[in-house]
Amino acid sequence: MALDQTLLDILVCPEDKGELHYLESESVLFNPRLRRTYEIRDGIPVMLVEESTAVTDEEYDRLMSLVAPS
Repeated sequence: MALDQTLLDILVCPEDKGELHYLESESVLFNPRLRRTYEIRDGIPVMLVEESTAVTDEEYDRLMSLVAPS
């Protein structure tokens, strides 16, 4: 389920207030600065820092390849 572009335009990371990358295929919002993802459950972004997931170096590289394909 795709998120509405209007919603994506206003969502920011709750911790650093920076831009998030929407990875529809992964059902997450990704913050590469903090190496963290925010899950999207039933079309609703879960924007709680304590519910976010820290990504490993390997996962970070994989997600970055989705953000900026080479």
